[in-house]
Amino acid sequence: MKESPVRYVCTECGHVETKWNGRCPECGSWNSFAEEKVVPRQKGKAEGAPVIDESVRRLSDIPYEKAMRVSSGINELDRVLGGGVMRPSSVLVGGEPGIGKSTIMEQMLSNLSASAEVLYVSGEESPSQVKLRAERLGLSCDRISIFCDTRLEALADVMERLRPDYIVIDSLQTLYSASVASMAGSPNQVRACCMELSLLAKKIGSAIFFVGHVTKDGNIAGPKIVEHMVDTVLYFESAESGMRLLRASKNRFGSVDEIGLFTMGDRGLQGISDPSGAFLSARDGEELPSGIAFTPVVEGSRVFTVEIQALVVPAKSSLQRIYSERIDSARVSRVAAILQRHAGLQLADQDIYVNVAGGMRLSEVSIELALALALYSSKLEIPLAKDVAAFGELSLAGEVRPVPFHERRIKSLVSLGYKKAIVSEKSLDPKIDEIAVNNIKTALIAAFGRKNK
Repeated sequence: MKESPVRYVCTECGHVETKWNGRCPECGSWNSFAEEKVVPRQKGKAEGAPVIDESVRRLSDIPYEKAMRVSSGINELDRVLGGGVMRPSSVLVGGEPGIGKSTIMEQMLSNLSASAEVLYVSGEESPSQVKLRAERLGLSCDRISIFCDTRLEALADVMERLRPDYIVIDSLQTLYSASVASMAGSPNQVRACCMELSLLAKKIGSAIFFVGHVTKDGNIAGPKIVEHMVDTVLYFESAESGMRLLRASKNRFGSVDEIGLFTMGDRGLQGISDPSGAFLSARDGEELPSGIAFTPVVEGSRVFTVEIQALVVPAKSSLQRIYSERIDSARVSRVAAILQRHAGLQLADQDIYVNVAGGMRLSEVSIELALALALYSSKLEIPLAKDVAAFGELSLAGEVRPVPFHERRIKSLVSLGYKKAIVSEKSLDPKIDEIAVNNIKTALIAAFGRKNK
């Protein structure tokens, strides 16, 4: 029997080649070609993607209703989406296996089903498995419709006939279209199915959610162009403390700066309403270990106080190595160079380990002053006081520069009981002792007194 022909498709852009290449000539990605079997195209009339609107009108004549945005019933999800679920829209939700993607989608549909028609499309689980999870979570199943078929044409017929207000596709990689000559889960299938369903959802006025698998690198599997097709892209992350973080990397209807925090319980994902101190470690005693510093960070409309941990040890070789997953290694290297140049702290022959308690990733420039204090504390084994926090940006000249949202950060520190803050400028809050510093040397003196060498 003759074997089916194969071709090679770039997983980043969908470019097709007849033989494997190390580098994609279209997008320039390396080692991105994946082999897939060529499935003969089925005979029959091929249906194109649905047309949303064929009429030509003035933009000012287009009606807009406030009811187009509806609360999902989950406050943290609404926060990340920009205030609620928009209709029509398309949302891509990605995350590691078992992190709670299907759980939060089912919770959302249960809340929305009280006043709208909802449809759950399962390509990985049977109807009984979906119902078992809903009952375990204590959700109402009376008004949730379920459809377990991965054929695009069959799903499109159901959507046209039922016209549900909210649709969840679990998952995007299981869909298959007979009009695309490739196997299910291939880049071409994922791209074609996502585009057709997104356009169909907008045509019938529905909000559609695609659950996507992720690769070992943490990116959503399939061509990168899928993220450009949808209106919103959400990513679930898992913190070391067991907390789930929901971020938006793209949002046409709101900000991408907001973050949603959840904990997994017996009743599914529960939002954390006041997470200001959720990332702080509980300790007994009055003195902190060396290498610990606290800093407030701003994520959207909320402020979190986090604990930065640093460990400085002699290098095993002549080359310095930096181990940092939660803070960019280039930032750690830059702060270490500033300390060496402007504070006389020898770090070139030291290995540096940096961590953030709770597993939160930090990218704000405001953490640089606290990171410098943690590195200095670890190298000289001088602990910071327990009620001291710091925030500020460090310039290459050793200056401490101001950062946005100063008053909000100070207010968060006051609510958590901090007595002293090392900053670049003072505010008018009398409940905390603010020490304004203009360079790294004065910041070290303010933090450690004359104990530092």
